[in-house]
Amino acid sequence: MLRRVTARVLLLDPLDRILLLRGRFEGAGEAERFWFTVGGGVEPGETIAEAAAREIIEETGFLDAVLGPVIWRRESVVPAMDTRVPMEFEENYLVGRTEGGSPSRSGWNPLEQRLVDDIRWWTVGELSLSQESIFPRGLAKILPRILAGESPE
Repeated sequence: MLRRVTARVLLLDPLDRILLLRGRFEGAGEAERFWFTVGGGVEPGETIAEAAAREIIEETGFLDAVLGPVIWRRESVVPAMDTRVPMEFEENYLVGRTEGGSPSRSGWNPLEQRLVDDIRWWTVGELSLSQESIFPRGLAKILPRILAGESPE
């Protein structure tokens, strides 16, 4: 099975809202869309922090993000968005802070342009009330602990 190391960013604004993107897998319908954190694959020769910083710029256009260390790692098997072939993902989560504002889609690659259809800020309350699929699962329960300076288990 293919393995992909990723840098995932819990990108927060001054109001402690988190920025999430909504997308789907290739060939999936509207009901199969899900929300997920900013981030992506770590390129050869790149550190996790460098990948996270690059992904923030590419996916949001924000140039002012300040990143903390990796606070949480997890492994999962999920399909690649473009092929739906299962891959083993090593997800490395960092907290990032930005002044926020309206994100830009100008740095999105063709895959993101095709499969990602929304990006928006969420409050903890909105996450808790949402019936939509949000990844990582349990983010609404984890985020308050992170905002309090704790690391998830």
